[in-house]
Amino acid sequence: MKRLVAPGFLLVIAGLFSGCPAKEKPVVEPPPPDVDVGTVLQRDVPVHVEAIGELRGNTEIEIRARVEGFLETVDYKEGSLVKKGQLLYTIDARPFEAKLSAAKASQAEAEAQLARTHQDVVRYKPLVEKNAISREEYDTAVALEKAAAATVEATKATTEQAQIDLSYTKVTSPDDGLAGRTEVYPGTLVGRGQSTLLTRISRTDPIHVRFSFPEKDYLAMARKKGSGVSDTPGEGVPFELLLPDGSIHGAAGKLVYIDRNVDATTGTIMAEAAFANPGGILRPGQYARVRATVETSAGAILVPQRSVYELQGVFSVMVVGAEDKVEQRMVMPAQRIGSLWVIGSGLKAGEKVIVEGLQKVRPGMKVHAKSVEIGEKPPAAESSEKH
Repeated sequence: MKRLVAPGFLLVIAGLFSGCPAKEKPVVEPPPPDVDVGTVLQRDVPVHVEAIGELRGNTEIEIRARVEGFLETVDYKEGSLVKKGQLLYTIDARPFEAKLSAAKASQAEAEAQLARTHQDVVRYKPLVEKNAISREEYDTAVALEKAAAATVEATKATTEQAQIDLSYTKVTSPDDGLAGRTEVYPGTLVGRGQSTLLTRISRTDPIHVRFSFPEKDYLAMARKKGSGVSDTPGEGVPFELLLPDGSIHGAAGKLVYIDRNVDATTGTIMAEAAFANPGGILRPGQYARVRATVETSAGAILVPQRSVYELQGVFSVMVVGAEDKVEQRMVMPAQRIGSLWVIGSGLKAGEKVIVEGLQKVRPGMKVHAKSVEIGEKPPAAESSEKH
């Protein structure tokens, strides 16, 4: 026999169960993230002025055809070192030899005419003194002699010019240097209407680097050497040359000159430094960085570059303070030294910054900090040396 349960009883039972509070589950906080921290470095560091420059010879010479003619031979090896007076090109000399022969013939004729007029003057002089001939005949003979003498001088000049033009058919190097590629080849008509460019020669030892740098860096350099104008502008300001492969050129350089004016458009000023180039390894046209030490910053604060991050032009680092809590600190970075960044303001000696694990943290978070040593080399370089 089935028993019927009253609906009211069921409602009472449901009300009793609904009034009992449910037990809350305990919230489990995640463990603090692991991060690597390092104590900021403090030491004296040099303050550099740095710029990108282009290498060029200390003397750049354009070799041009000075007479018109057909090129016969190229007499040097492209890209080789040439000596002063070395033959570089030969231009067809036959037209100039003919002009020289004609000029010499004209000169000989003029000299013969001068000799005849001189004999007339010598013969007429005693006759005019004896009134055997008129004074007018004598004066005419003297005038003809002077005209003949002038003609001789003119023909001598023509002969000399013909000799000079003939010499220009042999194009020689005006100085020692590195010769570039040839711009013309045998059979080319050169020198018509203008002096045709044949090649270029550069003196590359010492080699020069031309660069532009901001006017504030110019002021730092000028104060370092004590003057903005000097007969020896490089005195007291040693330069380094940083090559494209990351190496530093073995020879120190010196400033050759600083241009007279600051470019009003860019706010930069042009300068040139010279570096010894034994073996001719450095070539004109290469790009490299030049760096000059203008002063030493005492007790500078340094941190790894990977510890500094930028957001909309604002730089900051994460500092691990008391109780291993993270604090975001705004900093003002200065120059780079290796893999380190000099911090101008925002950090003090002895503070610890996060060098690995920045993506895991936020300000106010507690972390599990592992101390590491800050070095000048990036982690990849350090690990490769250990292996």
